[in-house]
Amino acid sequence: MKKIFQQYYANLFLTDRLFVALACCVLLFVLKFFFNWLGEIPEIASGVTFVLLFLDIFILYRNENGIEAKRITAKRLSNGDENPIEILLKNRYGFGVKLRVIDEVPFQFQLRDKDFKLALKPYELKSIHYNLRPTKRGEYDFGFIRAYTGSPLGFVNKRYNFDGAQILPVYPSFINLGQYELMAISRNLTEFGIKKIRKIGQSSEFDQIKNYVGGDDIRTINWKATARKGGLMVNTYTDERSQNVYCIVDKSRVMRMPFEGLSLLDYAINASVALSKVAMLKQDKAGLITLSETIGSIIPADRKASQLGHIIRVLYKEKTRYLESNMEALYSSIRNVVKQRSLLVFFTNFESLSALQRQMPYLKRISKYHLLVVVFFENTELKSLSTEPAKDVEGIYHKTIAEKFIYEKKLMALELKKYGILSILTPQQKLTVNVINQYLALKAQQKI
Repeated sequence: MKKIFQQYYANLFLTDRLFVALACCVLLFVLKFFFNWLGEIPEIASGVTFVLLFLDIFILYRNENGIEAKRITAKRLSNGDENPIEILLKNRYGFGVKLRVIDEVPFQFQLRDKDFKLALKPYELKSIHYNLRPTKRGEYDFGFIRAYTGSPLGFVNKRYNFDGAQILPVYPSFINLGQYELMAISRNLTEFGIKKIRKIGQSSEFDQIKNYVGGDDIRTINWKATARKGGLMVNTYTDERSQNVYCIVDKSRVMRMPFEGLSLLDYAINASVALSKVAMLKQDKAGLITLSETIGSIIPADRKASQLGHIIRVLYKEKTRYLESNMEALYSSIRNVVKQRSLLVFFTNFESLSALQRQMPYLKRISKYHLLVVVFFENTELKSLSTEPAKDVEGIYHKTIAEKFIYEKKLMALELKKYGILSILTPQQKLTVNVINQYLALKAQQKI
């Protein structure tokens, strides 16, 4: 009995309207000392207030399931993206109610603003929509849904606690993969920031013989088939398929730097997933290598249906380390695992030219056997600092240093180009688009 009473008492909350009514009753009793003509009015007002209070409690508690609430989410969240969250609410009371709904989101978001106010008509169904943007991979623990319900009398609120406890994993970005699929197959790639690349010559992989239509290259006319059919026939060719595309993700300390909540490692992981998806759509094989002071995970290139899911599950667990990457171990692993010439997209970062020069011998040896693309990052905060006008001598000093680092990044790209190594120097926000753009350009130019 005591437990039941405590349960009801714990979920009962007095409102400001009740305190205002009680304050008015007290005021009437005070005024009665000075104005006798008030008579029994204070007692009547107090009695009406308490009757309304108990009536309010009765009509709220007579229906144990007066409010229903349910949180609807995906089975997993996408890192760095806006993930939609929906709360369904239903009023089972025979009268309209006012609701205050609090959703206990995971502590990682550090949010206290998921507090919604709305009104529901009798037996009405409504939904609340909002978005969450996680910035770290891992498990996110959602808590209760708290719904504070008030009747039209408004003297008390009853709290409903819905056990919406959920633990959702946050995986590398997958929400926008559909957009990148369009990038892989669409001819109008400029809408996505992708340049159209004119093909040099034609692919060596024969596709079919078809009837000539206006605009076909006359150099592809098949004269033997034309003679047999009595009409112009042309050969068609497709991009070469089944080529290996490996994403190499550096997990060393240089990838710990955060931008807009995401670390460089997370940006690289999201881009790797997107590139693997596009490569498989282009009928190439996608693989993965991670490294820090030792080699981490190695997934041999393949294009089977489960390959992308395997890559995502492996990248889900990857974390940055505190030591430098072991390029010698990377070179040995590539020589042992990657047996044929492949496209290697190496996601890393260099903050100084000397750091690049330390790794250059290994990069040159890798590029001797494979088509290597080194992807490293612009420091967008330094770039914004360099564009701001200096207000004093200290500001001039800071701006000069920022411009020096920006210039050094450009020297790194030139240093790589000098040895025939392709590079992408990109801001974090455009990483995925720029990497896919480079891959499609290399496919169009038949360099892989």
